[in-house]
Amino acid sequence: MKFVDEFRDPAQVRALLARIGRLVDRIGGTRDRPVTIMEICGGHTHAIFRFGLHRLTPEGLEFVHGPGCPVCVLPMARVDDCVELAQRPGVLLTTFGDAVRVPGTRGSLLQAKADGADVRIVYSPLDALELARRTPGREVVFFALGFETTMPATAAAVLQAEREGIANFTLFCNHITVPPPLRALLQDPDMRLDGFVGPGHVSMVIGTEPYRFIAEEFHRPVVVSGFEPADLLQSVAMVLEQIAQGRAAVENQYARVVRPEGNPRALALMDRVFEPRDRFEWRGLGEIDSSGMRMRERYAAFDAERKFGVGYGAGRARPAPESDGCRCGDVVKGAMKPPACPLFGTACTPQSPVGALMVSSEGSCAAYHQYAGLREAAE
Repeated sequence: MKFVDEFRDPAQVRALLARIGRLVDRIGGTRDRPVTIMEICGGHTHAIFRFGLHRLTPEGLEFVHGPGCPVCVLPMARVDDCVELAQRPGVLLTTFGDAVRVPGTRGSLLQAKADGADVRIVYSPLDALELARRTPGREVVFFALGFETTMPATAAAVLQAEREGIANFTLFCNHITVPPPLRALLQDPDMRLDGFVGPGHVSMVIGTEPYRFIAEEFHRPVVVSGFEPADLLQSVAMVLEQIAQGRAAVENQYARVVRPEGNPRALALMDRVFEPRDRFEWRGLGEIDSSGMRMRERYAAFDAERKFGVGYGAGRARPAPESDGCRCGDVVKGAMKPPACPLFGTACTPQSPVGALMVSSEGSCAAYHQYAGLREAAE
């Protein structure tokens, strides 16, 4: 298939749904004991709800929404650190649109902007670097966040700043990686996951090899998927076929984009600038070994944590509690569906979010609210 329409063809979708139904019956999935498949990526969660796939698939199959949204898993303490940075004299803080609305314990970056901080939305790290060129008298800080998908672009901006000798550009680095939290979820005795739909965009960078431990150590199938309805349904069918056959392997449904070895140039960029932190805190999942990235010593001059003495650079890792009643942590790790949160759709809405999952364009609470949640919560 070459065109988007082919991935939304009704006849093909019906055939895949029939195939999924037969496989769920063969495995023995029921409403009371469904086969549980976690879609890791927030983009997949939105596609599932946008196209109503969760309503078309049999009730013996349950989608569990994973931690694949970098804004959603950012702990409140890191938001607090960023707000503190933005409020410093002479600092011009830049970041992506979703990040400015995520609440910390002392408000969001948007509220800090309303109070006088210079916070600006950019579309890429290079936009932030351009601001540093144009305002040499200001300290331009880029609030860098995202998985392996966005990390190469951030690394490229740092290397460009080094080549040009730009001294007023730094990163507040919150880049994180996908495999470590999956290991943490699989080690949680309270989680029951039968398989995974792997992220397409992240896998475009890292390839399929990093998921091998899921199949070999935890005996769960993984299928890297595209984002169209036929992509997702085919991936679910491939996961179910593995379960039905009693095997676990890493397979690639998104072969038109994802190569097994990933993108070597992007990986080299990331490795040149970043290295794993010993530990990093995730919202709802706690601290996870080697799951967050920091800047290598060579690029310390571009590290806002070291330059301004905030966050881990100040030698502190201070967990901050969620807002009263907010269950983002339970939703992130798949232990609860968004409508079960007492704040969902009432105190917490996209217009007035309490938790990060309602803010982000990839958040599962936002997906439920936009496409199906209020109706399903009422049922």
